[in-house]
Amino acid sequence: MTPEKKVKQKVAKQLKEIGAYFFYPATGGYGRSGVPDIVGCYKGMFFGIECKAGKNKLTALQERELGSIEKSGGIAMVVNEDNVTEIELQFKTQILDQKIVSWASDVAELVSK
Repeated sequence: MTPEKKVKQKVAKQLKEIGAYFFYPATGGYGRSGVPDIVGCYKGMFFGIECKAGKNKLTALQERELGSIEKSGGIAMVVNEDNVTEIELQFKTQILDQKIVSWASDVAELVSK
C-alpha cells in the first residue's frame, strides 16, 4: 500500500466517525483533472480534501480546484501524515470562521441602512 493510500484510509476513517458524506471522484477518462481525492459534505458544508504523503506538493490543477472550492464557500484541505488526525477540528474551525464572516457582513449591512 502506498503512503498516500494510507493517508486516504485515515481520512476516510475520520470522515465516517464524524458522519460526513464523502466519496472518491473518478478523474480519468470523463473525470476532471485536479479534482481533490475526496469530496463530500459535512454539516451542510461542501468539502474537498487532497491527500498527500511525505513532502509531495499540489499540482497547479489541484491548487486551482481547491481554490475554486474555497472561492465558492466550501472547505478545501490538503491532508498529509502531519495533520491527518485534525480533520474534524479543521472542519469545525472553518465552519465557525465562515459563520463569523457571514455574521459580520450581516451586521455591516444593517448598520449601513
